[in-house]
Amino acid sequence: MRVCVLGSGSKGNCTYIECGQTGILVDAGLSCAQIEKRLKAINVNPFSIAAILITHEHTDHINGASAFAQKFGTKIYTHKDTWQAMSSKIQNNNPTQLLDIYGNTFSVNDVDIKTFDVSHDAAHCLGFSVMHKNNKASVATDLGYVTDEILKNLSTSDVLVFEANHDVSKLLNNPNYPLHLKNRILSNKGHLNNDASADAIVQMLGYNVRGVILAHLSQQNNSPEIAYNTVAGKLNKAGAKVNKDIVIDLSHQEKIGNIFKIKE
Repeated sequence: MRVCVLGSGSKGNCTYIECGQTGILVDAGLSCAQIEKRLKAINVNPFSIAAILITHEHTDHINGASAFAQKFGTKIYTHKDTWQAMSSKIQNNNPTQLLDIYGNTFSVNDVDIKTFDVSHDAAHCLGFSVMHKNNKASVATDLGYVTDEILKNLSTSDVLVFEANHDVSKLLNNPNYPLHLKNRILSNKGHLNNDASADAIVQMLGYNVRGVILAHLSQQNNSPEIAYNTVAGKLNKAGAKVNKDIVIDLSHQEKIGNIFKIKE
């Protein structure tokens, strides 16, 4: 299994997960051209993508989905409420590409996929766990808070793409963000801040999560250094050794992240 965040942030989110001969994208918020370009940069043929898993209908998660699906014959998997909400936002959508999924494990070729609910201001927001042989990769972004049920779903993930969206003080002191937007981001249907993300990752030590890629970092209200240091600091206080007990990495908006290779 290989996992690579092709891009993450308010301008577009897309994660590539490779399971044997099957490629999967979680979200397709970059343009089709960018997704194709970034896949080719890591030596992935776009025609090998068997599925696009859509978490929710916000533009930064679906921008390139329809064009990519049509160009490469890729099926889109999402919740029926999400499909209904996103159908008005994408051009040339083809409902026959939709496979309504929720709750139970389903399969794409020899890959098993499990969905779970996350709290966000969308029609229906999902997290995904992708399982192949003895490996597991999960994606949980755009969530206002973390529940015990989410932690259970993320347990034993070899790699987890997990939100660390903002630093609360930077957000509150940002003069370019109106109060209503700040309140939306800070709400339990908004985005996970660095401290909340760090607290959850500390809990994940007990759930045997091996590696975390911090994702959906705000370019206005966060920085890679602040996000990493917040998470690493809380792990250290909990007695954990970063990159030994649990690996912490960062995703990026404008460039491809590191490739995680997991032995099967």
